[in-house]
Amino acid sequence: MTTGNSTVASSQGQSIQDSGKVNFPTDPNLPGEHFEVRQTHPTGDYTPDPAKSLPLSPARKALVDDIIALYEMKPTVERVKRYTPDCVYNDQFVYANDRYKMAGQWFALPKLFKAAKSHGYQVVTNDRDLIQFRHEEEWHFKIIPKVATINALVSLSLDPATIDSDFIRVKYHKDQANDKDYSNEGLGATFKKWQADNVVKYMDSPEVEKFLADKDAGKEERRKYGTGKKEGDAPVKDL
Repeated sequence: MTTGNSTVASSQGQSIQDSGKVNFPTDPNLPGEHFEVRQTHPTGDYTPDPAKSLPLSPARKALVDDIIALYEMKPTVERVKRYTPDCVYNDQFVYANDRYKMAGQWFALPKLFKAAKSHGYQVVTNDRDLIQFRHEEEWHFKIIPKVATINALVSLSLDPATIDSDFIRVKYHKDQANDKDYSNEGLGATFKKWQADNVVKYMDSPEVEKFLADKDAGKEERRKYGTGKKEGDAPVKDL
């Protein structure tokens, strides 16, 4: 890990500085699997306090705004382009390891949910190559009359090639909703990958088809950790 603070002038004339900390490789040609955050949390409580959110540069805020819009079921081709072709998305239910599968997930959400609304976020990490925010999201199911509110920690590992651009892209998107990290193995992990591999096959969406070539993007086998706890290479981090 290295440091090298980057300062950007805000519209108010103030400078907004990331921490300068570097967490991942600096080679943008490495596939998304190399950019996974590994961590646990003492309680798993990721309730955001927007008033305590760290400031972001305009380019970084634009990235987070696009990600929030995706969570709110407002997918567009341009927003999905926020990810590199070889990206990874990893949450409780999905492991998608290229942008084609990622597009399938975002454009499939309206088929499963009637509505989705973000109740705010709190940026807790603004490193050179990593943005993390606590996020509260309300999901309205389409088939059953149920509303679920989920607080999660969203980690966006940034593409080294676009960190300083106006259109920053993401190599690895992780969404954690409890205290443990993902083991990336076992029946649960197999189902997550199966779901991502197969949903996209049944998507009748011209927007998703625009990313068809990305299914051949460079990728590696998902990394396995045996357990999501500390001994599974997931140190405790209180965010």
